[in-house]
Amino acid sequence: MKHGELKKMSNQYIKIVEWSEEDNCYVGRCPELFGGGVHGKNEAEVYAQLCAAVADVIAARIKHDELPKPVKAAAYSGKFVLRIDPELHKALAIRAFKEGKSLNELCLDSLVAA
Repeated sequence: MKHGELKKMSNQYIKIVEWSEEDNCYVGRCPELFGGGVHGKNEAEVYAQLCAAVADVIAARIKHDELPKPVKAAAYSGKFVLRIDPELHKALAIRAFKEGKSLNELCLDSLVAA
């Protein structure tokens, strides 16, 4: 597989680089493809290492037709059910009414602001 094709496929997968207080370094991971990760003191270097690791995993797994569908590529309906305490539900409905919004609008505004 060509480098450009691997890079294009790699870009479909979520890559996370974050500081770990516990490890005292940056940790890069791609939970869709593998459990472990890469680590180092320089965020940009960790990201570059992570991209290389993701490309390696894709190249290895595609040979065996074991490549999972990227989360970004999934189809989403725009709906999900959230179970909450009935008292919280009531409080949110009252708040939404006071603000002249539907409960859906209130919750959507809160999620977008988070």
